[in-house]
Amino acid sequence: MTATRRTALKTLLAGAAVAPRLANAAPATAEPRWARGIEGQRKGDLGNGSYLNPILAGDHPDPTILKDGDDYYMTFSSFLSYPGAIIWHSQDLVNWRPLTAALSKPLGSIWAMDLVKHNGRYYLYIPAEGKIHVIWADHISGPWSAPIDLKIEGAIDPGHAVGEDGKRYLFVNGVRRIGLTDDGLATIGTLEKVYEPWRYPADWVVEMFAPEGPKLLKRGEWFYLVMAVGGTSGPPTSHMVIAARSRSIHGPWENHPHNPIVRTKSADEKWWSRGHATLVEGPAGDWWMVYHGYENGYRTLGRQCLLEPIEWTKDGWFRAKGGDLSAPLPMPKKGKAVQHNFAKSDDFQTTRFGVQWSFFNPGPNEMQRVQHTPGALAIKGKGSSPVDSSPLTFITGDRAYEAEITLDIGADAEGGLLLHYNERAYVGIGFTRSQMKTFQHSQEQSWMREKMDVSTVRIRVRNDRHIVTFHYALDGANWVQHPWQMEVSGLHHNVFGGFVSLQPGVYSAGAGTVTLRDFKYRALA
Repeated sequence: MTATRRTALKTLLAGAAVAPRLANAAPATAEPRWARGIEGQRKGDLGNGSYLNPILAGDHPDPTILKDGDDYYMTFSSFLSYPGAIIWHSQDLVNWRPLTAALSKPLGSIWAMDLVKHNGRYYLYIPAEGKIHVIWADHISGPWSAPIDLKIEGAIDPGHAVGEDGKRYLFVNGVRRIGLTDDGLATIGTLEKVYEPWRYPADWVVEMFAPEGPKLLKRGEWFYLVMAVGGTSGPPTSHMVIAARSRSIHGPWENHPHNPIVRTKSADEKWWSRGHATLVEGPAGDWWMVYHGYENGYRTLGRQCLLEPIEWTKDGWFRAKGGDLSAPLPMPKKGKAVQHNFAKSDDFQTTRFGVQWSFFNPGPNEMQRVQHTPGALAIKGKGSSPVDSSPLTFITGDRAYEAEITLDIGADAEGGLLLHYNERAYVGIGFTRSQMKTFQHSQEQSWMREKMDVSTVRIRVRNDRHIVTFHYALDGANWVQHPWQMEVSGLHHNVFGGFVSLQPGVYSAGAGTVTLRDFKYRALA
């Protein structure tokens, strides 16, 4: 870059830093408003007998839900974040709190698990990198076993079932099936095709056929098979919920006469690509579906968890009753509300790995980088930049928020605050002992390096509906606005792949150590 162009760009950016913000807020609309919970985070329970989707905002895709007496447990695909497989608890299907992270050993990218209880024991069937593993526990809160490889190759999206013969089975994408031993920890036989899914009309605009996510339910004399087709991303009208039923786990399966049960029909709708559903009985004996969808205009938040009422019809089928989910719906009856979600602010008095913080794409010994003392979390450097340092990130479900943290920058260390999608998609600012770095367009903008003496820095990021502003304070009090405001609406799966979300994160690179202290988070109205 020439000196003339560098000067011109710096002048332009400096002007942008003081110019009025013209488009930070979304246009005024008549859409319903969410309730506000801890730190102003949005929540579905409106407090007036109704709820507004999502029930879990932010990146909570491929929900698998278990009814266990009066309790409900749910977990989601955690992809490359470890610890992962966070198990959430509810007693009313709308208010949820995290219990534990069931999986600590990195297996690769985790897709669409199945959480079940059989003969008093809990099982979590976990697909990763084309294989399926299982972990088990005698108590839902753990301890959970080490992963056991079921030796199933080339399969994802397991769905556990017990047939009329009392035998256990796993259904997977395709739709294929394999037998399980009585203890559920090994397979019997080989994968076999058991059902050719219903096909949508050829002129529908979808991503691809992609039959996936088979989930099974026995109700009365029927086994119900609920699954997704159409592709989980791509065009807004891609994903959908379909169903089939059989009197035997061995088939034959008949298609629901009104497939698809749920489908986004227009890009004007509030929720895009709705699909990957599981049926569950509510506290009052009524029935519901949980599934995921993208929020119109906010693909960066990932696929969020949605709840829709269903009703059983006289012919033994079921139908969805929630419309396009843009309006509030009546709360499930007879449930008890737990405290919803949790505060993201962290004083580091205890460790919150798994429930909040997770390393992105960690190595097998990633936790050896961590040293915790009350009030501080020291992370030894790895790699040379946000790309190869396995940043520490967490999921947020708010359209607008601020996050800030104090970082102690050790000798030969580099650390900073990011909005991180994956190693190819991120923005942020970072510091060494002698300079500040700027990351935009998923790479360092070396022409913006600024010399400064840094041992401790407080950094703030404000993401206001995709418009991102960074501030920093070397003395902890006098904030300086970084001269480059950024727009991040394109940092999502349809551009970069990976199926994840844009998350606040902290990176620690180089040969030294970065120490994290006093993290604060708040949602913005």
